[in-house]
Amino acid sequence: MARGEQIYTLREFLNIDGVYEHHGIDYGDGTVIHYRKGTETIERTSKAYFTDGRKVYVKRYPLRYIADTVIQRAESRLGEKKYNILFNNCEHFATWCITGVSYSQQVKNFIPLLDNINVEQISEPIKEAILGVKTQVDTNELVSQALADIKVAWENIQPEYKQTLEEIDNWQKVAVASLKKNREDLARAALIRKRKHQEYADELAASLQKLATMTETLLRSQNLIGKN
Repeated sequence: MARGEQIYTLREFLNIDGVYEHHGIDYGDGTVIHYRKGTETIERTSKAYFTDGRKVYVKRYPLRYIADTVIQRAESRLGEKKYNILFNNCEHFATWCITGVSYSQQVKNFIPLLDNINVEQISEPIKEAILGVKTQVDTNELVSQALADIKVAWENIQPEYKQTLEEIDNWQKVAVASLKKNREDLARAALIRKRKHQEYADELAASLQKLATMTETLLRSQNLIGKN
């Protein structure tokens, strides 16, 4: 283990040990930056507090930021209180520090449904439910709840989309700087990372567009906006 590494321990849940992983960034001096349990705040604590006596593992990546950059990214979010088990957990944070992508393999593994959500498939059942309710009050409540759910999804996706666009720009700058130093190998690696971010940005943009379409569908169903 070294400064700027993504480390994790296996934690217990409902008295069953090893159910989930708790991730953080090793500061290299006996401290770790991570989402602290209880406060749900990104803090720098002792490694002893982070491990709680458990074995420590290191997550490796074939392409990642250098240690100093990882530490800078981790420090930039100290004090953050935006923990969300599905969209912004400890693994999302640590992976973002290392690679620039907010990602949690645990969420992908334990909640595979998230990978299969199709916003277009959600809008029709909502529309049918609206048409099936008996009173305007019921309809308004259903629409309000649906719009609230869409708002939550949008607020989770949109910042990540913006962040991904920034990463695309950053990797482009790295590629240009590498070429100026005649380091074509580093430039190629940077462009590969840029392409991966671009692919992810395209996916997020598509999701945002679907959410916007859902919103319009809901509003039109209520005659809150004009017809085409």
